[in-house]
Amino acid sequence: MPARRLLMRKIRKILRLRHEQGLSHREIAQACAIGPGSVLVAQRWILARLRDETFFGLGPMNAAIRVLLDALNDRPMKKLGVSRRVLFEQLDRPALRPLPTTRYVLAQWQLCRVNVDYHVEVEGHLYSVPYQLVREQVEVRYTTNTLEVFHRDKRVASHRRRFDRQSSTVAEHMPSAHRAHAEWTPSRLIRWAEKVGPATGQLVVRILESRPHPEQGYRPCLGIMQLGRRYGNARLEAACARALAFGSCRFLTVRNILTAGQDRVPLEPSAETTPTPTHANIRGADYYAAATTQEDPR
Repeated sequence: MPARRLLMRKIRKILRLRHEQGLSHREIAQACAIGPGSVLVAQRWILARLRDETFFGLGPMNAAIRVLLDALNDRPMKKLGVSRRVLFEQLDRPALRPLPTTRYVLAQWQLCRVNVDYHVEVEGHLYSVPYQLVREQVEVRYTTNTLEVFHRDKRVASHRRRFDRQSSTVAEHMPSAHRAHAEWTPSRLIRWAEKVGPATGQLVVRILESRPHPEQGYRPCLGIMQLGRRYGNARLEAACARALAFGSCRFLTVRNILTAGQDRVPLEPSAETTPTPTHANIRGADYYAAATTQEDPR
């Protein structure tokens, strides 16, 4: 007869597998991670004794099972001469350790290469690291709430996890003079863009000006440079002109225009707006603006 102490949750699982799925005692033992003998003991000493009982709720049924389960655990076994409860108190309980004070947090790891803007990208968001690690390979450990960056097994940065497509930059990670530590500078990017064409130059300027720090615009500008190598400067200039006409100064906009071939389609001139004609049935914007300031009489 098995010496393992049976628990209430095991009994509930045995009941469910036996009566809902119709499994054998060996299949139940494998599903519950217990010996087949324990399943037979539960069926003979608990389930069989309750087969003629009628219950009208889970509470009374659990109470009846609890009484029989306690009696089974206190019943001395023939071979060992002691009960399961005595063996548990003598062998298992002294070896038990307290549960951790903090809940286990699932974390994921990712290898990243630090870009020239001293940021690493994780699921679309950019996180800063010390600028001295530009082009170095780092390990990123991130959970639901935090993100940590390790370089040679040493933590070099920590951020609160974010899920937008923006950037998290720590002031201490920025160099005092970017020209001394980075290959690219805003002026160099603008000079390159102006060589492609005026629209490309204007787009790069707007990208750099739209960031809190110009260095955070390096990544999209370098991406636009890569598009020029792939599609050619002529197509890139046309795509940048179309992006400026749309008012969307973003790398993704330029890339989508080139991918769809919209840069080959001539830009249509913007339609001139005509004034609204005067008519008794046309009340205009002033009427609705005044109506919103008045309270509903109802």
